[in-house]
Amino acid sequence: MRIGELSKRTGVSPRSLRYYEEQGLLTSARSDAGQRHYSDAAVQRVSLIRQLFDAGMSSRVIATVLPCVDVPGDLGVAEETFTAMMRERDRIDADIAHLIETRDALDVLIRANSRHRAELSTAPEPVPQSA
Repeated sequence: MRIGELSKRTGVSPRSLRYYEEQGLLTSARSDAGQRHYSDAAVQRVSLIRQLFDAGMSSRVIATVLPCVDVPGDLGVAEETFTAMMRERDRIDADIAHLIETRDALDVLIRANSRHRAELSTAPEPVPQSA
């Protein structure tokens, strides 16, 4: 199938599909006219790539993980992929911990602001001074 059809079937723009190829995440055959042609398996491949991007992985990390799909019986590849996935999981855990700390700090500020607003709403209006 050509790039336009793959784009329609996956919901991924042709520009993104070209980027995936540039990064070595997706391959195509070329016609004599230079047009990209993809196999039917490319639909599943693009879906997997999208899932990995959605999980927060960079194209560099995805390129490290995909060989496990391409060469499932290779123990060395499986070990490298496992290490890459664990590293990504640790990164995500650290990001989550940082976000929780940030949210907690914001909660403190929200409570302080709420108290301040309550104090302001019960304070008497200042009397304007005449000149």
